[in-house]
Amino acid sequence: MTQAGRILFALSFVAIGILSLGSGDFALNWQLVPAWVPWRAPLAYASGLTLVASGLGILFERIASKAAIVLAANLALWVLLLQLPRVISNPGTEIVWNGLGEILALLCAAWILVASLSTRQSASLRIVQSVFGLALLPIGLAHLTYVPQTTQLVPAWLPFRVGLTYVTGTAHIAAGLGILFGVLPRLAATLEASMLAVFGLLVWAPRVAAAPTNRFPATAMLITLAVSGAAFIVATSLESVAWAHVPWKDTGAGVAAPRTASVSIDRVIPRRPRSHV
Repeated sequence: MTQAGRILFALSFVAIGILSLGSGDFALNWQLVPAWVPWRAPLAYASGLTLVASGLGILFERIASKAAIVLAANLALWVLLLQLPRVISNPGTEIVWNGLGEILALLCAAWILVASLSTRQSASLRIVQSVFGLALLPIGLAHLTYVPQTTQLVPAWLPFRVGLTYVTGTAHIAAGLGILFGVLPRLAATLEASMLAVFGLLVWAPRVAAAPTNRFPATAMLITLAVSGAAFIVATSLESVAWAHVPWKDTGAGVAAPRTASVSIDRVIPRRPRSHV
């Protein structure tokens, strides 16, 4: 799970960056840079290069920390400059909250990679894990708010398509609440990651194959897989938490204190043995 999450997360951003470089544009609905922004085309190329470089950098131990910082800073700009203004301007429109939730979830995973290198990581990681749980709520709510549109994305050969829309939306919300309140959080993050990976393969991959020159399904697939990788990273950061952990579980000597969630960089980015000769 550790390897899968890190690789999936990193390579998804590499591919998004390559799409930006190939098109000379930003990542469509996820990087809503207005047309009036000066030097928009050069900025798009710079963004693409940054995503490619930081994604590749996360895969290599010696530069992983710097690459994670660059990616986290980049995603923070997406949240602050591109997503938050949309939410503030349209607070009653759920789809803009969905966009914020997706990018915020990615930012949380990038920050976990950064925080895993810090000697004071426990408190910050718990906060970031909670924010990740919050980020999943609008993603699930979007399924329930836009039922007809979401149902259209469900492969036609699957039965009970409307029912699956409600089930998956509820599953997103349940995973978010589980992570937020510490109720089976490790299991919740793992199942969320697995569900999103299935979405990428069943929902978006066929659309990419059917329209390879259309950037939207390709970007949507990559964002979905990136969030899947992010959820795997969050699950890895919860390795010290028991699979069946609930915060109110009685151990026989009173209410058990919640375990501190932490992760070593050796877990996220395994180190190769070094010779002392």
